[in-house]
Amino acid sequence: MSAESSHPVPLRASDADREAVVAELQDAAADGRIDLDELGARLEVALAARTLVELAPLTADLVPAMPPAQPLLLKGGMAGVVRGGAWRVPEQIRAYGGMGGVKIDFTRVECRLRVVEIEVDGQAGGVEIVVPDGWAVESQQVDPGLAGLRDRTTPEKLPGSPLVRLAGTCGMGGVTVRHPKRGERRKLLRESR
Repeated sequence: MSAESSHPVPLRASDADREAVVAELQDAAADGRIDLDELGARLEVALAARTLVELAPLTADLVPAMPPAQPLLLKGGMAGVVRGGAWRVPEQIRAYGGMGGVKIDFTRVECRLRVVEIEVDGQAGGVEIVVPDGWAVESQQVDPGLAGLRDRTTPEKLPGSPLVRLAGTCGMGGVTVRHPKRGERRKLLRESR
C-alpha cells in the first residue's frame, strides 16, 4: 500500500462551493446565529479557501434555518370546524367557511409571534375569530362580500401581544372578529384556577 492512498488529496473548492458557503454564512448572520464580527472572519476564510476541507468547518456548527411552517388550513365543509383549546399558532392560517363555518379561538394559546396572518373566505357558513383582550386586529384588507365584516375588538394592543392581520373576503356567511363573551370569560377563569 502506498503512502498516497493512506492520505487522500483534499478536493479543490470551486467558485460555486465558496459562494454557497458565503450565502449560508450571510443567512446565519441575518438570522442572528452568528454576529457580524464572526461573519467577517468566516467570510475572509471562505473567500481564501482553496479546498473543500477548508470550507467545511465554516458552516459545520450552524444549525440550518427552519423552513417556514405550512399555513394551517381550516375548511368548514358541511359540518363546520372549530380550532380551540391549547394549540400551536402558525404564522399563517387559511380559513374557508364552507357551509358549516369555521371558528378559530385564540383564548387558550400561548403565541410568541408578532404577526399572525389569516386569509378568510366566509363562503356560506362564515368565519368567527376569537382573540384575547390586548390582541390587535387589522382588517382593512378584507372584502366585505355580501354579509360583511363585524370587528368587535378593542383597538388597545398590549405590548408583546400579537397583531392579527386579516385578508380575504367575507362571502355570504360573513366574518366576525371578537373578544371572549362573558360566559367564555367565566369558563376561562374557572379553567385557570
